[in-house]
Amino acid sequence: MCKYTPLEVFAGFGRDTARLERMTANSDTADSLSHPNICGYGKGILEAAANPEVQELVLVSCCDVVKRIYDILKLSGNQSFLFLLDLPHKNAEAEVTYLEKQIERLIHAYEAYSGIPFDLEKTLAAWPGVPSGCGKCASAGDETPLKNPSEAGGTPCHNSPEKVEGEQIYISLQGAHSGTDLPELLRKSMGVSVRDDTCGGNRFLSVPAALFPELQKAEIEEEKRQIWIRSYARALLHQMPCMRMEDVSPRKTLGQNALGIVYHTMKFCDYYGFEYSSLRKSADKPILKIETDGTAQNSGQITTRLDAFAESLHLKAEEKQVDHTGYNKNYTAGLDSGSASTDVVILDPRKNIVGWSVVPTGSGAASGAEKALSEALLKAHLERNDLREIVTTGYGRDSIGMGSHAITEITCHARGAHYLDPEVRTIIDVGGQDSKVIRIDENGMVQNFTMNDKCAAGTGRFLEMMARTMELSLEDMSSMGLKWKNDIQISSMCTVFAESEVVSLIAGNTQTSDIIHGLNTSIANRVASLVKRAQGSGPYMMTGGVARNQGVTEALSMRLGEKIRVSPYAQLCGAIGAALFAMDD
Repeated sequence: MCKYTPLEVFAGFGRDTARLERMTANSDTADSLSHPNICGYGKGILEAAANPEVQELVLVSCCDVVKRIYDILKLSGNQSFLFLLDLPHKNAEAEVTYLEKQIERLIHAYEAYSGIPFDLEKTLAAWPGVPSGCGKCASAGDETPLKNPSEAGGTPCHNSPEKVEGEQIYISLQGAHSGTDLPELLRKSMGVSVRDDTCGGNRFLSVPAALFPELQKAEIEEEKRQIWIRSYARALLHQMPCMRMEDVSPRKTLGQNALGIVYHTMKFCDYYGFEYSSLRKSADKPILKIETDGTAQNSGQITTRLDAFAESLHLKAEEKQVDHTGYNKNYTAGLDSGSASTDVVILDPRKNIVGWSVVPTGSGAASGAEKALSEALLKAHLERNDLREIVTTGYGRDSIGMGSHAITEITCHARGAHYLDPEVRTIIDVGGQDSKVIRIDENGMVQNFTMNDKCAAGTGRFLEMMARTMELSLEDMSSMGLKWKNDIQISSMCTVFAESEVVSLIAGNTQTSDIIHGLNTSIANRVASLVKRAQGSGPYMMTGGVARNQGVTEALSMRLGEKIRVSPYAQLCGAIGAALFAMDD
């Protein structure tokens, strides 16, 4: 689970190794074994270790959570071999000596467990100092790269992270352990190479070129073993440091030649949060932060962020081939398939809106899309073959089976808002499932964006739940929230807590208008935090279905100190942007 794991040791036992780092569907098993406040990464290890196939496991004490995980697994007894390697924080000679003893301890423990004697020759054969035919390595100087034997067909040594070719186009994935899922999502979204520069990737060992001559001079096996362990411990500690090491200055060179940086942090883990804060201020290239909790439950939202980042870097996904035979006019359509509603806009060749519709998405995105498109065509007095192009956006953009290609709602809202009001510089989109803040330039291009975490608080779903609790319609909530008299504070952190507060306020005979104002203020506070994270500035425009709620827009205007602009087409903003992109094709 860590790049400091002495993988090469197991070649001496004839054993292969695999990295235990894949996002799990949930943390049910981990929650039953540990305290719920253990971080997502620790829970992920517990979930993966619960698999009966994981019989032999080596952990590295990269943080206190791993030590706790080791204690839990030791008590559960699921593993036939379980070992915790204690890793020092420095790479000076005293720490090298300490790690030597840890490696020796691992070798002795596995010998005792397996009954197989450690074979140094097998370990050395697994990673020869200079791969044959590698001209670049032959002139590497005093140090020679070693290839990682745990990766079949491993990367050639001259392609190590420290020796990136300047002309290579790639995205640098940095930060905390990301599992295998995030790099795969990243490659799919970007369409270019992805370099795993997280603390679990970027594994690169080098040893003095004199090591093998020294080994040849040694006369006894024990002497050879001590020479090797010394060099090997030093090589492990002199890799690109992770953030738990004392000297992290070499990390400043990560991603120097990258097109952009995607920075992954783990919820409730501070190590990489600190580095991201510093990197955001100093980075000379686009950077996107992705935070996960160790599960794959929010992969849809992650994909939206990655796709939007790719679009801002002008890395467009491959478009579908569309047969335009029979398409006799230049009308275009944008289709926004959201969690609550599906919106369609049809534009004529002069970019005028000639047809639109908003229908509930319902249980099927595809059926909702067909219905919305049919209604928009009816309003525009057009037939399906009058449309030259359809572009889809929203969470259902890739699943409804329409259009030439899909574009994220972030990019589409940016273009739609610029079309509606070119003066706008920050877009606040409060939809049914999430909230987004998008900062754009004078040309409507995305400069930065943030999204809420996977929580209903601060979204349209939040208002729906509160309206149901108070037995009101959303329209009634919008008007009644303007008649408040007393300023009531309601939790903005959790929908469940907020609902409990509302029930208590109702029981206390609090005026309904005051409760609604408290809910509106709660949403405004949460959205204002997103605006700050995105470094947003006015003029502001609010889009999405919640923009129709005047109480929310007024509360947000008060919170931001500037009047929020709301277009009559606020809910259609994403579909308008998609229709405009369709015109480009």
